[in-house]
Amino acid sequence: MTLNHNSNRWKRWVRTAIALVLVLDAALVYANWRNASTATGAQRDKAANLAKEADAYEKDVDRAEAIKRHMPEVRQNCQRFYQEEFLPAATGYSSVIADFGELAGHAGLKTSGFAFKQHVVEKRGVSEIDIGATVEGDYPSLIHFINGLERSKNLYLLYDLKLASASTGSIRLQLELRTYFRS
Repeated sequence: MTLNHNSNRWKRWVRTAIALVLVLDAALVYANWRNASTATGAQRDKAANLAKEADAYEKDVDRAEAIKRHMPEVRQNCQRFYQEEFLPAATGYSSVIADFGELAGHAGLKTSGFAFKQHVVEKRGVSEIDIGATVEGDYPSLIHFINGLERSKNLYLLYDLKLASASTGSIRLQLELRTYFRS
């Protein structure tokens, strides 16, 4: 009986151990299945993000290639602008004074002086010229003069206006402009 009893006890212990191993195995299978399903979703999201990123890079490369193709045309346009819009330094000052005198004459204004300040723009082949000018007249004439500056064949950047009354009852306008001369 002891041998049979020991044998039954041993069989029970083996069955319990096998059952425990099967339960643990089932738990591991379930855990692996859960991790695989969440990992697959994360991998899908990561793959989608990488595809979007690759698409954005491809579009950037396409834009860069388009810019590269248009560079010769842009260079020509810049060179044409440089030659046509910037006055030569040798005759620039006299051209500006003549242009202002002509515009003021057409508008019926009196000019009372110019001030020039030159700044060399390094490695660009141009000089930046600040122009201070004062004109005097009635309001419609001043508007006509400013309109003439905008439509002038020369490039002027108007960046400051100051109005004051003159002793003769007219309006005095102090202008601060900028232009560029090519070297």
